[in-house]
Amino acid sequence: MAYSEAQKKAVKKYNTKSYDEIKLRVKKGNKDIIQKHAESRNETVNGMLNRLLENEIPEIKE
Repeated sequence: MAYSEAQKKAVKKYNTKSYDEIKLRVKKGNKDIIQKHAESRNETVNGMLNRLLENEIPEIKE
């Protein structure tokens, strides 16, 4: 099912209000390794990175 333009706009507005974005750069070839590792744990890359950060930095909110 495709998103309508109104749905896309609403999601973008919600994400802008609710989330900060961080751009992450990794060496060539590591992106695939990271993606495969996340998939092997049934996680998204974003979910895995958030979990790792929450474990490492106690002040981070869930």
